[in-house]
Amino acid sequence: MADSFFVFFFFVFGLIAGSFLNCIIYRVEKGESFLKGRSYCPSCNHSLAWQDLVPLISFLSLGGRCRYCSEKISWQYPLVELAAGIVFSIVFLFNGTYSLLTFAYLLVVSSFLILIFTYDFKHLLVPDVFVYIPIAFTLIYLAFYLFGSYDFNTAKIGMLKHLFSAFLASGFFGILVLVSKEKWMGSGDIGIGFLMGLILGWPNIIVGLLFSFFLGALVGIALMVLRKKGLKSEIAFGPFLVLGTFFALFLGEKIITWYLNLFLI
Repeated sequence: MADSFFVFFFFVFGLIAGSFLNCIIYRVEKGESFLKGRSYCPSCNHSLAWQDLVPLISFLSLGGRCRYCSEKISWQYPLVELAAGIVFSIVFLFNGTYSLLTFAYLLVVSSFLILIFTYDFKHLLVPDVFVYIPIAFTLIYLAFYLFGSYDFNTAKIGMLKHLFSAFLASGFFGILVLVSKEKWMGSGDIGIGFLMGLILGWPNIIVGLLFSFFLGALVGIALMVLRKKGLKSEIAFGPFLVLGTFFALFLGEKIITWYLNLFLI
């Protein structure tokens, strides 16, 4: 019963965080500050009242339209809120193996991953600040967690594994960018790859990369079959890297254990 309550609590907390993430995405796109100023309708610029800003519920109660001008509200808003709610709940469910420091870190870095996913999906680019801040945050977290939990040599090896994974992923993407002259992958994916490797470490980064490319290939083929995209069409790869990061973050160790057991039987 207690676990169900906290799952619900962090789901609601995630919805609220998702609403704030939507604000950041829109304000950054417009070059506005997301730290001040009331929320407003992007169609009619009318300031929104509190009842217009209840995550998920307001969208549903208004039928997906602005209360003041009746223009359609983008599905981005409820979907980002819902995604944040689900991710926050999953982070809590995995909390049995996390320290409080790790739990707080995962909530923050998950929020940045959702920002990267959404912005890249919409605009085929990611603002540097969405990548550099979580990279710095992850480095600080790793330093506190590793050197505060293990002896110096073990912590040093752990840090090197994360740095190796970060340079491996970003270096791999960098080669693809140079060889293809950004036709296969954008330069922004290099930074996302560095963040991805830093978060996952070795060997989870391999699981994350394989899942990202596998999912990207499936979606690409599906879009071509449905004739939504051609071979020369641009498809944002950042969202697949984000999904690969989440997949490896929560299931990477189980996948690796399962794979290794195939050769031990």
